[in-house]
Formats: sequence, C-alpha cells, structure tokens
Amino acid sequence: MDPLLGELTDDEDFLELVRRHERLRRPQTVRFRPNNFEKWNDVDFKKRFRLAKPIVNYLIEEISDLIASKTNKNHALTPADMVFITVRFLATGCFLQSVDDISGVDKSTMSRVITKVTRAIASLSKDFIKMPMGVEDRNSKAQGFYNICRFPRCIGAVDCTHVKIQSPGGANAENYRNRKGFFSFNVQAICDSDLKISNIVCRWPGSTHDSMIFRNSRVKAEFENGVYGNNLLLGDSGYGVKPYLITPLANPTTRAENLFNEAQIRTRNPIERCFGVLKRRFPILATGIRLNVDKVEAIVVSATVLHNIACHFADPTPLVTDEIDGSQSGNKHWK
Repeated sequence: MDPLLGELTDDEDFLELVRRHERLRRPQTVRFRPNNFEKWNDVDFKKRFRLAKPIVNYLIEEISDLIASKTNKNHALTPADMVFITVRFLATGCFLQSVDDISGVDKSTMSRVITKVTRAIASLSKDFIKMPMGVEDRNSKAQGFYNICRFPRCIGAVDCTHVKIQSPGGANAENYRNRKGFFSFNVQAICDSDLKISNIVCRWPGSTHDSMIFRNSRVKAEFENGVYGNNLLLGDSGYGVKPYLITPLANPTTRAENLFNEAQIRTRNPIERCFGVLKRRFPILATGIRLNVDKVEAIVVSATVLHNIACHFADPTPLVTDEIDGSQSGNKHWK
C-alpha cells in the first residue's frame, strides 16, 4: 500500500496523489467530450445541470474570456467544457465520479477547472448581487415587500444559513463547528421579495453568531451612514433592533403587537424561501463542500450569482431527484 494513502484527508489530496503517479504512466489518452447541449433534451439537461440550456449558454458567453485556456495544445478544454464540469459539480457535490462521467476529462484536472470557473462566476457578483442604490430601485423593492403584508419601507430580508464543509483541520477547526455539531460556514444573505439575493457574506466560521456577522458587515455600515435613506431590513429575533433593522417584538401582549409580529414574520419569509430554493438548485450547498476552506467562498458566491441569473430568466427551481447521479454515494459523509 502506498504510504501516502494514509495521509489523504480530502478529494484534493487524492488528486495530488493522482498527479504524482501520472508522471510515471504512459502518455495521456484523450477521451471523447460530449456536446451536452445536444446530448440531453431540455428536461434531462435541467435535471443534470440544475439550469436551463439558455442560462448555461449565457454563462459560457459571459465568462469565456476569463477562463479560456492559454495553451494551443490539441484537445485543450474549451470554456463550455469547463462550465459544464463546474455546474455539474455544483449540482452534485461529487468531485471524483459523476463530474468526470459526463465531461470526458481526467480527475486530476477537476480541481483546477472548478476553482478557475467558480472564481470567474463569482467575479460577476458586482453585476448580479447588489443592493438597491437609487431611489427608484429602492421604492420598487419596498413595494414588493409591502405587497406581502403591508409592511412599509423594507428593501430586504436578512438571515444566515449554514453551508456544510469538511473539517478544515488545524488549531482553529473547532471554530467551524456550529451549534448543530457539524462543520460549516455561516453565510449571511439579504434578499428581495422575488428571492433575488442582493448581498452575500461568506467568510465566517460556523460557530459565529448571526448578529456578529451583521455587526461586522459592510451593509450594516452603509445603513448606519444613511446610504439607503429611511429604508430598512427585516430580521429574526437573533438580531438586535436598530432604526434600520426591525425584528419581532419579544413578548407581544396586545392585538396590535401580535398583528405587527405576524406582518413582520410574513414579510421576512422570502429569505427563508430563498435559502431553500438556492440549496435545492445547487445541492452541494446542503450536502457539503469537500474542498479546502479557501475555495468555499467562491463556490457559494458563484452559486448565488447563478441563482440570481436563474431568477432573472424566470427559470423554475428544479426538483431534487435521483437524477443527481453520484450525490447519494459521493456525499454519504454528510448524512
């Protein structure tokens, strides 16, 4: 048995071992890469990649210049190849099996491709993840929330969700263990009434309280500085009340107080639905990310960008089905 096998901790370690051994093997055999737009009908394409064909095609066009291979070697991966590898990974979370099955690429290439593409997609966040800055835009967002339960001036609902990761190891590993007992990032998001995410923060370990993340966020400072005028956010009781952050009343006693809480809870409900939609579209965020922690933020932000693009195109959220090949076996560690 190779002594290195005893040191493996995650998929990336495995890939490094593969790369070392490949130097001693025969020259690489190039494998056929299918055209996934032609291979799958619209229904099966959506099941496998969690996005409709026009959205994936749009994504390829948006980031091709950012990810195109600089080599002139024959059989270099095309931007389309790299995008399909990455969106399939986001759909399954299976790093070593199902992604390779549909792309005809050796496993030692996967980590580099996924890192490159998720960072490229995440770089689009400045265009696709943004708070409403102009008065007209803020009024439009506020009207959307007002239509839910007549709660005025709200331009966003804020909350946090845990994205499961493997143990990062090292002296600070326990900082990532959340109150439910598993390792995670605690990710803060703000969404509008249409479930589009307008702000995302993914850099805090799972043990961090929601209120701590908000206190240290840029968006909190922007509200403090009056960037959003007299508009406000809605949050749950885990947050402290601010003039711009409204939470439920702690001990409602009168009918008016109970009606206020009901309106507040119903109006902030989109953020809970948003997290559900995001994780159903990209199950890796629910089943777990088995990569180094320095790559988690790009994966989460890239999934958020794709979620917003899907919302823009009115692409229905796909159902979670057995068609996500490999997700059962590839993610059994997270059950």
